[in-house]
Amino acid sequence: MVYLDTSVLLAQLLDEQRQPPASLWSESLVTSRLTHYETWVNVHARRLTGTHGELARELLGRVAVVELHPLATRRALEPFPVVVRALDALHLSAIEYLRGQRQVVQLATYDKRLAAAAAALDIPLAFPPDAL
Repeated sequence: MVYLDTSVLLAQLLDEQRQPPASLWSESLVTSRLTHYETWVNVHARRLTGTHGELARELLGRVAVVELHPLATRRALEPFPVVVRALDALHLSAIEYLRGQRQVVQLATYDKRLAAAAAALDIPLAFPPDAL
């Protein structure tokens, strides 16, 4: 299972130079509900709702969701082995929740700080964050 961070979804959605491997989209994908919020905030902020809204819905529809339930987010209330930002703590908490459910989870991200925090928690990366 691959946990999809918002940075990867936005790279695909916005057709950035760096793109996730095409094979990623055939994996079993999961993300937090937080990714939905982050994606739509970015789409609206860039005024791309009309041109990218349907693709955003399609991409998000391919991904299973971990809801922002207290069971899935309680890890974010505890200290992490490295300093993390609040939203990263919620993403990491969702991954830790899945691992607690005996799921084998890799993280797909372009965010180097999130990747470093994942490494500190022994969460494997689906690909290096600087991969193109």
